[in-house]
Amino acid sequence: MAIIKFSPNSALSKAVKSLVALAPEREIFLRSGGTVKFVRISTRVQLALASLIVLLLGGWGIATGAMLWSQAHISFERATLERQRASVIDRQASVDAYRSSVSDIAKDIEARQAAIEEIMGVDEDDAAAALAKAKGAQTAPKTDSAAAPTSGKISAASPETARLAQLRDRQADFVQRLAGTAQARLAKVEQAIRSFGLNPATFDKRQRGMGGPYVPVRGIIASDPELRDLATLLGRLNVMESTLATIPSGRPTAAPMETSSYGYRRDPFNGLPAFHAGIDFPGSLGQSITAAASGKVSFVGKQPGYGNVVEVDHGNGIVTRYAHLSGFGARVGDKVARGQAIARMGSTGRSTGTHLHFEVRVHGAAVNPRRFLEAREDVLEVQQLAKERLVRSSDRG
Repeated sequence: MAIIKFSPNSALSKAVKSLVALAPEREIFLRSGGTVKFVRISTRVQLALASLIVLLLGGWGIATGAMLWSQAHISFERATLERQRASVIDRQASVDAYRSSVSDIAKDIEARQAAIEEIMGVDEDDAAAALAKAKGAQTAPKTDSAAAPTSGKISAASPETARLAQLRDRQADFVQRLAGTAQARLAKVEQAIRSFGLNPATFDKRQRGMGGPYVPVRGIIASDPELRDLATLLGRLNVMESTLATIPSGRPTAAPMETSSYGYRRDPFNGLPAFHAGIDFPGSLGQSITAAASGKVSFVGKQPGYGNVVEVDHGNGIVTRYAHLSGFGARVGDKVARGQAIARMGSTGRSTGTHLHFEVRVHGAAVNPRRFLEAREDVLEVQQLAKERLVRSSDRG
């Protein structure tokens, strides 16, 4: 076994001597019952005890340091988790804001679509196919939590919002095209009304027989100028088509010629100048008289000078009168269709022979029936389309 020797003047040797000097051999005297005893504590024992105390203090320091480090590490991890949680909350807030934005656009599109469908209740069937196509394209994308983005930038999902914006633009284009179609159709209808010698503005302004409580327009129709204008345009179109559909254009009897025209003539009884408010159709006694247009029988009976009379109210202030009848085929309140038999030809009243006196009155004033009986084919075609649309609209209602 090798023995390590230190130089007497080395630093370690001096340190050992200093430790030994701090712990000289000690004797502790104890007196008990007149007997004195002592305990001797050697330098080695003292150094051993000191070393033990140092070791214990060192272990406690190490344990305390380790505990403090662990607490600091836990605090750091908690702070990191809090930052991550705050980031998740911010991201969720961004996602919620994105969902809200998409939802707002989708609701706007749905509201406009509902408004268009409500306005379309007047039967704008020329654009029905386009409306169905637009409605099918305007389905809002799903925004449930599974489909919503949870990581990355919110701008990554912006194409969804862009798609909704494109749908909204297409919807606006559709409304404009619909207004253009309605405007073109309104022009044709008004021209057809003028061809009968009638002024469309007269029927637009004289809104007789209308009423009810005032219910203002609400929602998007009230706030959107385009939809409001479209509703007004289609409302006017409906009035004009209703007017055109009620204008009589059918012949009231199968007679091929008229014996007396509308206007001034010599009275057949006294030969003096007189005004003839209708057209006379010759025929045989009892010959069928038919309604010149659909409507509701408003009068059946006798009138001075006319004899037996049937009057049919076609709405919008238009009435046809059938006079000098030999018999009646309808009663007041009956709804009759164009071409339906309503009376029989005769020679009652102020009449020189069997014939039909036929009049057309607009808001009480007699007008020349010839325009109604000699309408051009293109005018009759526009009128027929108006009738068909009104029938479809009535069936849906």
